[in-house]
Amino acid sequence: MVKDIQLRVSLKEEEIPDILLIKSAEWLSIPREDISGIKILRKSIDARKPKIIFNYKVSVFIKEPVPETSDYHFEYKDVSNAKPIHIIGFGPAGMYAALRCVELGYKPIVLERGANVQDRRRDLKAINQDHFVNEDSNYCFGEGGAGTYSDGKLYTRSLKRGDVRRIFENLVFHGATDQILVDAHPHIGTNKLPKVVQNIRQTILDFGGEIHFNTRVTDFIIKNEKIVALQLNNGEELTTEKVILATGHSARDIFYLLNKKQIAIEAKSFAMGVRAEHPQQIIDNIQYHCSGERHPLLPAASYSLVQQVNGRGVYSFCMCPGGFIVPAATANGEVVVNGMSPSRRNNKFANSGIVVEINADKDLHKYEQFGALKALEFQKDFEKLAFTSGNRDQTAPAQRMTDFVEGKLSSTLNETSYQPGIKSAPLHSLFPKIIGSALRKGFKAFGDKMNGYYTEEANIIGVESRTSSPVSIPRTDQLHHPEITNLYPCGEGAGYAGGIISAAMDGERCAEAATGNL
Repeated sequence: MVKDIQLRVSLKEEEIPDILLIKSAEWLSIPREDISGIKILRKSIDARKPKIIFNYKVSVFIKEPVPETSDYHFEYKDVSNAKPIHIIGFGPAGMYAALRCVELGYKPIVLERGANVQDRRRDLKAINQDHFVNEDSNYCFGEGGAGTYSDGKLYTRSLKRGDVRRIFENLVFHGATDQILVDAHPHIGTNKLPKVVQNIRQTILDFGGEIHFNTRVTDFIIKNEKIVALQLNNGEELTTEKVILATGHSARDIFYLLNKKQIAIEAKSFAMGVRAEHPQQIIDNIQYHCSGERHPLLPAASYSLVQQVNGRGVYSFCMCPGGFIVPAATANGEVVVNGMSPSRRNNKFANSGIVVEINADKDLHKYEQFGALKALEFQKDFEKLAFTSGNRDQTAPAQRMTDFVEGKLSSTLNETSYQPGIKSAPLHSLFPKIIGSALRKGFKAFGDKMNGYYTEEANIIGVESRTSSPVSIPRTDQLHHPEITNLYPCGEGAGYAGGIISAAMDGERCAEAATGNL
């Protein structure tokens, strides 16, 4: 017999060996020896009150063995000589599109502009230490996409878009810890995700797929409303029948190419703001109602904040407890920041994007001349402004949070995790009113919600501008472009996903559509 039950465990009880066995036996009113095993289905922490509670959902196996295998099986086929599907981009959407093609018996040919995970490390080092951005291989571009070296958070609200559990199980199949199947807010970590990405690559290659790194698509050859060939940066031309476009939210050259060829794209609303960085201990003390060091059984605390300011949303985005702020620019002459956390989340800082909604229809009148690219051009302008406000390199403009709200230049800045360095700058006067005013009121409101959040011990660092794509690419119910019938816009770059898991699910769906198995 198997019983699924909910258990509440206090912080003190969590220290007791076999506490789940003890509590399960009590809850079911059976002897402990009748329980042959317990499988944790879900674990979360409720820290809303001073008495912290661990919530568990568990399967209790009574007088029967605990199964060791997953309900999910991934049966990959030899596709060496199968019909090809071209996939542009090897981030989460492209990776899962390729894996699904192999499962369905089609040969994925992946074209990735950036380097593999090993070689990307050198490019990231060049950004952090030498302030040089390789425009094809950086924190956004390369094997695994933006997620590989910028956190690996797996939380998603896109529960109706596909089988979320299947995506998680496939990550575990490729080397991720099975803890991601349990945690309410799962996270692999930027130090562990590269190995998982390498394993996914190896599966695709072992079963006959192809992956070409440092290979950028520069043009689409179109005849009779279909892409018949792909022009590459090395001058080569590849004939093609089906193309999955999974290039991510920062592949601006693709948006420019589509616009130049008069293939329909649309300006998309997005959000922009700053990274707020606190000492992790401040966030721990607020969230866990404590002072000093947090309890060793508690993870680095996170937060999620949202506030309406004059009808405009201000909210936290991609919160990274125990993490680092990283340079996410994709070209020289711009400064962009993002966040990441290692698997242990043991850095002494917490950071989060704090961003403001930008409505593409209402807020960008000065950019109407750019048509479908107006949100992209708005985004670019402030990334260039961040560049000139720093040291005209990857040094980021920064301000103490309280100084930003009070409208004064910071005479000194707090220590930071951002390796290229920060420079005091008047961010309060650099942002347009729709962003700056909303952020100032938002920070004060967040301080009311989390006593201690609004503090001079926090830096704000700019700009956080790559929250999502500023362009969307339309597609039909069959997931192909309405004008180019063999082009399948996919994932974050096309406007159909907002993170690793939703992008992976969209990649699978586009692979099913391209192969006729949707």
